[in-house]
Amino acid sequence: MQEHSDEYIRIRPLTRFIKRSFDLVVSFCALLVLSPFFLIIAIIICCNTRGPAFFSQKRVGRHGKLFKLHKFRSMVVNDRCEQVYITAKNDERITKVGAFIRKYKIDELPQFYDVFRGKMSIVGPRPEVPEYVALYTKEQRRVLSVKPGITDPASIRFIDEEQILAASKEPEKTYTKQILPRKLRLGLNYVKHISFWHDIKIMFATFFSILKKSKKK
Repeated sequence: MQEHSDEYIRIRPLTRFIKRSFDLVVSFCALLVLSPFFLIIAIIICCNTRGPAFFSQKRVGRHGKLFKLHKFRSMVVNDRCEQVYITAKNDERITKVGAFIRKYKIDELPQFYDVFRGKMSIVGPRPEVPEYVALYTKEQRRVLSVKPGITDPASIRFIDEEQILAASKEPEKTYTKQILPRKLRLGLNYVKHISFWHDIKIMFATFFSILKKSKKK
């Protein structure tokens, strides 16, 4: 059984050790193998539009600590990109290259670096910006008991999130009032039943979800 504190759920030390060891090995191997691919993507992004190849943003990590999350840049560089936190399908800010790398989740791959440096995990509730975390209830804040991840059950359930937001007249309201609460419920359930084998299942489910989505026109 996992022990519970008033604010956060305490995870067994052995579970944390296994999870961190797995993250360290996989992220190191991923960065080593993918580094030539990273270089190619970075060059294509820089040649496509003005700006850096990578995008970083402050997110909320374990126990509410802020960290910088990294992605390949998929949008044009302007002030609006910094001020708007949600992205709908066919958003005018998304570049042509950006649309491609977002479709196949290639933009998320630099987060293996965040996993390697211990700020994230491969599997865990997706990290949110401070502005949205400020809306969490006390119970919802318990998702911050573990390190945020590259993927989680909510990532699979809402793999078409951008399409849902594109169909909404008020995307911001749809996200904060409908999508986010459901994501947090899935995140809480994950934290309460965290295990190594559950993580493996989520990783495979994520891969097949991306594969299935990529076949859609």
